[in-house]
Amino acid sequence: MLNRLKKIDWLMVLILCGFMVISTLVVRSATHNNPQYYHFDVKTLIYYGVGFGVLFLMTLIDYRLLLKVWYVWYIIGIGSLIAVYLFGGELNGAKGWFKLPGNLGLTIQPAEIMKLFLIIAVAAVLGRRQGDPLRMRTDVMAIAMIAFVPFVLVMIQPDLGNAIIYLFIVLGMLWIGNIRYTYVMIGLTVVLGGLMLFVSLFNAYNDDIKNYLDDHKKIHWYERINTYIHPDEASDDQRRQSENAKIAIGSGGLSGDGYMQGESKNRKFIPYPYSDSIFVVIGEEFGFQGAAVLLLLYFVFIYRMIITAYQCYDLRGSFIIIGVASMMVFQIFQNIGMMIGLMPITGITLPFISYGGTSLILNMLSIGLVFSIRAHQEKYTMDT
Repeated sequence: MLNRLKKIDWLMVLILCGFMVISTLVVRSATHNNPQYYHFDVKTLIYYGVGFGVLFLMTLIDYRLLLKVWYVWYIIGIGSLIAVYLFGGELNGAKGWFKLPGNLGLTIQPAEIMKLFLIIAVAAVLGRRQGDPLRMRTDVMAIAMIAFVPFVLVMIQPDLGNAIIYLFIVLGMLWIGNIRYTYVMIGLTVVLGGLMLFVSLFNAYNDDIKNYLDDHKKIHWYERINTYIHPDEASDDQRRQSENAKIAIGSGGLSGDGYMQGESKNRKFIPYPYSDSIFVVIGEEFGFQGAAVLLLLYFVFIYRMIITAYQCYDLRGSFIIIGVASMMVFQIFQNIGMMIGLMPITGITLPFISYGGTSLILNMLSIGLVFSIRAHQEKYTMDT
């Protein structure tokens, strides 16, 4: 056990401790004047405590055991997505949470957990080729179907943010899995063609789609899709959120307004400053310097994962790490991008910084899986 723990990348653990401090302080700043979110900073520390526990526990588990029964985890993930749509609670127009018993208001979001199950499943399928070029029917199409099912189930919640993350996870893993360039071109052609067809049909039958979804009390589906296709037609709330976020971040200047001193009139109109919009708090209170330090920590963190992937004897371990890295890189880019106007507004959290138990513990589990790969690196055959 001790030998396994000695192989942990302690620089990454140190960075995680830095994320914990940053997250706790910024969540406190974002919520200290709102009794509704009282003690969110304390809950963040509790989530981190649980997260570090599952991280070290996952490190001790041989990741190869998870790969052997990847289909079990995949089925559990799909089952949870179906169950949450049928029996889960609704929040902000999306039906994607299970509410846990008790008065603490704790929830579990299966769409978050499915990310890790998807990474394990795709890594297991890619690993069968042992680095040889992927075949279209037995490899690429099989992986596409593995990703398509959870993608659709999450889309109908609707949770476009997590659904897109699934796509980027698979794309990153296919790329490192030695996909042929011809397959890439075919895939891009199919995807672009499908998107163009969807946009054309959506525009042609816009009123009919709007009326149908309105009749079935699913008008928020229409609004989210219409906002992506026609950003200029975004609702006043979404435009105001984007504009106020940029103004609030810009007001921080080089060094920021100071800790717990950044409550500008613009930030007061930005929803979820403790969660999806937490980068606004960082930019306003710590300025460009604070944001740059956070991005530098992310860079070193991702870099250490890539180094571990490069040093793997087992290609399946490398595929898992690339899947985790792809997930986090896209979430960082999307979350910060939507706050500075580069990306459309979605409900994607900033990894390790935004408030949220399911998201944080999922990320810690993912890093624990990376550490497990690092700790169990011995030369072996595919049968082990």
